[in-house]
Amino acid sequence: ASKIELTKASKIRILDLENFFLDYGKQDRLSGEFLSAILVPQGPAPHLRCYKISKRFDQDISAVMLAANLHLDDGVITDVCLAFGGMAGIPKRASHAEAKLAGKPLDMTHFKAAAAALRDDFTPLSDMRGSAEYRLLTSQNLLIKYGLDLTASRQMRLAGADLAAGLEGWS
Repeated sequence: ASKIELTKASKIRILDLENFFLDYGKQDRLSGEFLSAILVPQGPAPHLRCYKISKRFDQDISAVMLAANLHLDDGVITDVCLAFGGMAGIPKRASHAEAKLAGKPLDMTHFKAAAAALRDDFTPLSDMRGSAEYRLLTSQNLLIKYGLDLTASRQMRLAGADLAAGLEGWS
């Protein structure tokens, strides 16, 4: 799992990334500590992708963000991490969606199921960056994009009812 390195004077403290964010605008950071590094483990075949949706990519808070990574063993997903920003008060993993992928073959069918499971992981807020409905649909589409990026299923045929069916039209 990824870790955070915090430094204060000559003292370094390491903690799991999942334990760093406590609540909106609140982190497990002592007075005078600063974030000095993010430690991200690299496996033998990392499939790390990050996606950010915002009005201005480099200067804006994300409406929705996905950092995703998984590991494969003979085409089967053995470890998966799906972390979303903009879907809750703090960055949060999508445990229901992860469960839909873990132990399954790398196949778009499972990414569609994982995208649908995001409804069980999040109750997004609405604000000036996007409505709750927009955030949920965008997060589902980012997860589908991740699946497409990994499976190289880049060609789809959308026609008629498929155009209106959203996720139902992906294959």
